[in-house]
Amino acid sequence: MTIMIAAAAENNALGKDNEMVWHLPNDFKRFKLLTTGHHIIMGRKTFESFPKPLPNRTHIIITRQRNYQPENCIVVSSMKEAIEKAPKNEDVFIIGGGEIYTLGLPFADKIELTRVHAEFEADAFFPELNADEWQLEKEEFHPKDEKHNFDFTFQTFVRK
Repeated sequence: MTIMIAAAAENNALGKDNEMVWHLPNDFKRFKLLTTGHHIIMGRKTFESFPKPLPNRTHIIITRQRNYQPENCIVVSSMKEAIEKAPKNEDVFIIGGGEIYTLGLPFADKIELTRVHAEFEADAFFPELNADEWQLEKEEFHPKDEKHNFDFTFQTFVRK
């Protein structure tokens, strides 16, 4: 199954200047829980925003740069090629950024979205979901607290 996983604000903001504009520890925990042990597909800028590759995951990086080859990563030039490189009988996660989510949407079977209940200035955005194509299967609201500056909801969408 191809799964997109993202955290997006009410205005679909993902981040600005290649950084997230909020810090939600429980969202990071959920991301780690869901993606560990799997192939993760991302754009080059998303990969370069990490201090180091994420442990216990196989990184597939989409880039237009011909000679780009970080150690222990699979580098491809298209979303189709990225999906083909992932094992057929396992979940693969598309983890961003904005352009990659847009490219990945037609391939996705499921979306694990953390909806951050605020609006932010951003330069990367999650694509708008078409209600005719996606059904909200599950949601779990979390109020802001001492570790989370914003209310947020974990949402699971499945393709209709």
